[in-house]
Amino acid sequence: MNARKIGIGLVLLAFGDLTAYALYQHGVAGVVRLEMANSVTVTAFADLVIALSLIIGWMWQDARKRGVSAIPYVLLTLGFGSVGPLLYLLRRDATREPQALRAGAPVRAAV
Repeated sequence: MNARKIGIGLVLLAFGDLTAYALYQHGVAGVVRLEMANSVTVTAFADLVIALSLIIGWMWQDARKRGVSAIPYVLLTLGFGSVGPLLYLLRRDATREPQALRAGAPVRAAV
């Protein structure tokens, strides 16, 4: 296990604990109500939605290149935020890279 994987696992564990505590303390309805409490929290929530949407797009493309399904990680992202991408990164390290990526072949940018 490398340092990157350990770091991602620690962040996942800490964020998962924080998410579980928030849900335990406020419930799903309470979390949503607090996210919409004022302009600051709405702005932070909108920023999170934008950032996670970009990450979902990257995960989808990366998973397709690697021949794996991104659907479980996308669903986790929609339900629990950063848990999905963090788990994907842990799994991604465990999967082999496609031959073209390993060989240093140029990768065409998505337009």
